[in-house]
Amino acid sequence: MSAPKIAIVHDWLTVAGGAEVVVVELHKLFPKAPIYTSVYNPEALPGLKNLDIRTTYLQDRLPKTLRYRHTLWPTLRAKAFRTLDLSEFDIVISSSSAEAKAVRKTRQGQVHIAYIHTPIRYYWSHYQEFRREFKFGAFTPFIRPIIPMMVKKMRKLDLESIKNIDVLIANSAVTQQRITQYYKRPSTIIHPPVDVDKFTPLPKNERSGYILWGRHVPYKRFDLAVEAANQLQVPLTIVGSGPDTERLKKLAGPTVTFVGRVSDKELVHLAQTAKGFLFPNEEDFGISAVEALAAGTPVIAYAKGGALDIVQDGETGVLFKEQTVESLVAAMRRFETLSFLPATLHRKAKRFDKSLFDTRMLKIVKDAIL
Repeated sequence: MSAPKIAIVHDWLTVAGGAEVVVVELHKLFPKAPIYTSVYNPEALPGLKNLDIRTTYLQDRLPKTLRYRHTLWPTLRAKAFRTLDLSEFDIVISSSSAEAKAVRKTRQGQVHIAYIHTPIRYYWSHYQEFRREFKFGAFTPFIRPIIPMMVKKMRKLDLESIKNIDVLIANSAVTQQRITQYYKRPSTIIHPPVDVDKFTPLPKNERSGYILWGRHVPYKRFDLAVEAANQLQVPLTIVGSGPDTERLKKLAGPTVTFVGRVSDKELVHLAQTAKGFLFPNEEDFGISAVEALAAGTPVIAYAKGGALDIVQDGETGVLFKEQTVESLVAAMRRFETLSFLPATLHRKAKRFDKSLFDTRMLKIVKDAIL
């Protein structure tokens, strides 16, 4: 029996985030599989430059200045994915927090496996927040009034796309709950792959200050970490960059340091020498929190979303229940009264090692072709 032909489909390839980590690992498992995506920015993802990446017609038709404003194009993106001809492939693996899962099976016997990072946030779990905070400069007054009508239509199309999926995979318990709530379908949890060994803690070293890393975008609530560090007058190192960087710098007091983007080696070193990792955002999973644990660094996390899969209060870090500066400050004060063993934290992080992701995904694909 010949090996099945596999295609990987992803929403967009324009930023380096957790979803893109999943795509890269899927390609390592299935190196002959082309990657289909709506739009692709090679400059943002240089690590993908040698891969077989195939874009939809949106890559050429959308103006470059607006191509990556993803919330502007859900209807067009869903249509672009539905019109992809994937008839040559036996198995389609979609990686989706948006419309990639809308791809259609085009012949009998095809199998569609969907790895769901979350049901589309701006249609389902975070619709009210999206409707309230939607801002796109000059476009805002024209788009905001039609959001309810557009979302009603897109919810219907999103539910139609689910009927085309044979196997649903959730990246966390909260995503599994959303799949059950909105799609009325069962799913299997397979956590995203994390290179746990890369962040192995040093045998003996001094640790000081707090750290957090990731893209600087408003929903990640780095501002809470900055203001908490200001109030407590404790050192905080912020790694990364993004559209929210300048605002965060204006908020920052003298104990907050921005180091920008750093190499993998430098990130590991920073993680290994910090005494605590701040995780004030609500994520669908949270690869950075696992990386911190792998480095032997306990996590202070907002008790919602994927953090609940990762952090056990008092064992691997501290959870805080309200997404406010006051709640985070209280958690940091409590954190200072506790002690954690780096080797134990690293062992706990092994639950999310990429080898487990590989094993479970390979089994699902194998079972799909039997």
